[in-house]
Amino acid sequence: MAAASAALCLTSAAEARPLRAMSLDQCADQYLLALRPDAELALSPRADDPDAWLRTAARGRARVRPTLEAAVAFDPDVVVRYWGGEPRLLRRLSETGIRVAAIEDASDFDGVRRNIRAVAEALGAPARAESLIARMDRHLAAAAPAPGSQRPGALYLTAGGFTAGSGTLVDAILGAAGFANLAPAPFFGPVSVERIALAPPARFVLGFFDQARGDWRGPGRHPVVRRAARDRIAASLPAASLTCPAWFAADAAALLAENRP
Repeated sequence: MAAASAALCLTSAAEARPLRAMSLDQCADQYLLALRPDAELALSPRADDPDAWLRTAARGRARVRPTLEAAVAFDPDVVVRYWGGEPRLLRRLSETGIRVAAIEDASDFDGVRRNIRAVAEALGAPARAESLIARMDRHLAAAAPAPGSQRPGALYLTAGGFTAGSGTLVDAILGAAGFANLAPAPFFGPVSVERIALAPPARFVLGFFDQARGDWRGPGRHPVVRRAARDRIAASLPAASLTCPAWFAADAAALLAENRP
């Protein structure tokens, strides 16, 4: 009888344990904080960096390195990752059958919706997922241009001198805000200082320029580029809105739409 009671107590304690979820990178941090703030979380070391969207919510939360040793010690029920995690850890997760929710690259907002729902399904948070998606869709609706209106052209440029063409979430952000993307080719690629000097675009949309130490000597900060961009900047999008294929990409679109001519 005593043994049965003890077993029942252990079972009840296991069932009462809050969900333990571990993040392997900064993008995964955002998903955990938004979808399961009530869970016992182990966030990545970059969870409260300046380019983390939910950096304030990360304060006071446990921080662990994305290593096998840290995962064994934390004993997570679910692991969320975008790009992070050492090879040993990823092999161990696969071998032990711990649930891993992978955030996929997204080139449009439908891809973001799929990410939110997939991670939420692993975390048992479908209602929060739909709330996030509804919030994102409200921002997109507010950013949308009037039907039939002309789309002004703009070139996205990072401090490191890169742009983003079709097939990227940045392109979807520009489109959602009513801009035509002036990138010369699909996907991500460099833009030369010489090209900007000889044929400056009508407008620039800057990305990651709020990171004071990020690419501080990059082509995007070159004096020639600064002169070309003077009085032509449609918006400077915060790094925190661009680091992850997540719902807050719609916030970047809303900010850009406020500066649409």
